[in-house]
Amino acid sequence: MDRIFLTELKAEAIIGYYDWERQVKQTLLIDLEFATDVAAAAQYDDVSRTLNYKNIAKRTLQFVGESKFHLLETLAERLAAVLLQEFDLSWLKITLHKPGAIRNSRDVGIVIERRRSAGS
Repeated sequence: MDRIFLTELKAEAIIGYYDWERQVKQTLLIDLEFATDVAAAAQYDDVSRTLNYKNIAKRTLQFVGESKFHLLETLAERLAAVLLQEFDLSWLKITLHKPGAIRNSRDVGIVIERRRSAGS
């Protein structure tokens, strides 16, 4: 299985459980990884034969920027559902980083992997 990845996509979002977190946008860093077959794209050197990661990045930034979830877990699940469906992905991995969320730690985050269900 081939994979395409994006690392440290920077987004601003309302995220968090505490009242002060609901008042200001916070920076999130997003790592995305997608399963795909790059053979046809490589053979023909043609972007239309591969995942357009620019479009995936733009949609991710839009979704995250408009979201107002309390938990990173919820954001990750909902983002995964959107990307799996809208880009016809079979598998993806999402890592969400929330820098500075825990004192004396660089960041905190979550990693999920999801597959498109057979009926989708």
